[in-house]
Amino acid sequence: MTQTSGPSLAEQLVTSVVNGIQDVKGEDIVVLDLREIPHAVADFFVVCHGNSTTQVSAIARGVEKGTRADLNQRPWQAEGYGQAQWVLLDYSDVVVHVFYREAREFYGLEELWADAERQEIEYAT
Repeated sequence: MTQTSGPSLAEQLVTSVVNGIQDVKGEDIVVLDLREIPHAVADFFVVCHGNSTTQVSAIARGVEKGTRADLNQRPWQAEGYGQAQWVLLDYSDVVVHVFYREAREFYGLEELWADAERQEIEYAT
């Protein structure tokens, strides 16, 4: 008998991260699947933005709270809370990028990884 396996931890983390972003009204959520890209630094990037530095920090904290509650996972590294222009949460296989709107446009992270499979997330109602 063959057993089918469920979603990987990375896929579960992506779901938890997206839920955390949506809880704090993060905007334009994009999941980049990097698994088919040779030498990629992670399996997934999750990218979104907020419209103020306060919202950027709140989104990132919401993601941390959600992943801890859902999966008992904490980021290995968290950077950028001080300026809150670009908060990065590194869960190893999943890297979360929470931008201030203008910083997201300036850095163009999604264009740098344009060869990744891209999934735009619609808001859950």
